[in-house]
Amino acid sequence: MSASIPSPLPHIASLHAYTPGLQPAGAGWVKLNTNESPYPPSPSVAEAVMRELGSGPTAGASLRLYPNPTSAALRETIATHHKTECPSLTAANVCVGNGSDDILNLLVRAYCSAAAPLAFTAPSYSLYPVLVAIENGRCEAIPFTRDMTLPVEKIAASAAPIVFLTSPNAPTGVGFTNADIERILARYRGLLVVDEAYALFARENAAPLLTRHPNLAIVRTLSKSHALAGIRVGYALAHPEVIGALDRVRDSYNVSRLSQAAAIAALNDDAYYHDPASGIIAKIKRTRDRWQNVWRARGWFTYPSQANFIFTEPKNARGETGAAVAKAAYDYLYAHKVLVRYFAGHPLTESFLRISVGTDDEMAVLDNTLQAWHKNA
Repeated sequence: MSASIPSPLPHIASLHAYTPGLQPAGAGWVKLNTNESPYPPSPSVAEAVMRELGSGPTAGASLRLYPNPTSAALRETIATHHKTECPSLTAANVCVGNGSDDILNLLVRAYCSAAAPLAFTAPSYSLYPVLVAIENGRCEAIPFTRDMTLPVEKIAASAAPIVFLTSPNAPTGVGFTNADIERILARYRGLLVVDEAYALFARENAAPLLTRHPNLAIVRTLSKSHALAGIRVGYALAHPEVIGALDRVRDSYNVSRLSQAAAIAALNDDAYYHDPASGIIAKIKRTRDRWQNVWRARGWFTYPSQANFIFTEPKNARGETGAAVAKAAYDYLYAHKVLVRYFAGHPLTESFLRISVGTDDEMAVLDNTLQAWHKNA
């Protein structure tokens, strides 16, 4: 008689895993569904990876060795990178992860349980409740209204020991001011985690508040602004006590040596990313602003985005909006090999499409396809 396969824990058996955006196979797709950068990373990134690999008969020999377990050099680089915003920041204020999702997972591990719920604003990043469910914890949603005004009073009054706030918000792209975030920090008695995956596309970010508020943690990623989604590097900025908690629950070698080298190179090439005229962040923002203005001019309600995506409510030829209209537009785009994101099941998202900002050519293909849908809808 063969051995039976044991069942997973009950809460795992009933878990609904996070659903990422489609990663299509084959050529010919216009991929605007996962907020990846439309531009490659700095050339210095590939150079750094090649240096780490070496050349000649010993090429790749470094890969037999574990990476630095704390990503020490990268922590120092990140701390230096934020000195202008927060002069007191040191490597002791930094934890590095395998993407910002890893950092979010560490925060849930360290601070959440059934007795210690995670609160988060909704709608926001749909990974949050999944991470809590993995730990058999408990969530409390703090709802937005359609105008996406930050519910300062509700967050500040939360009894949860930790709150996740996505700023700029996903999936709407709406950014929140430091003044409002500081109003929360002044009254909230737990740890406020500001998830700033899109911070470099926004008008301001919360890093300057770190010195004044030890109950603030900031989570960043290099996937979006630095075009390193395939490298998987994210980090937290927080009080050393918070960083210590994350290090206690972190996997020993959670960031590969190639990822550490690539991230350092990207962070050290300010001109490639931040130049107001030629930097890729500025290029993405110009494209974003142009297209959200185009769709507004057509009468489509479009949130003012401070991210690298646009959240817009399509209208069909009869001027109708709603979940069925948005799904029809999504399906038409998909049939014509244009990928965007559609979020069913929530009244504040189900009538919208989330469109990652692509190159000018990609956005033109997208819009031509949307106009064809509108004509035939």
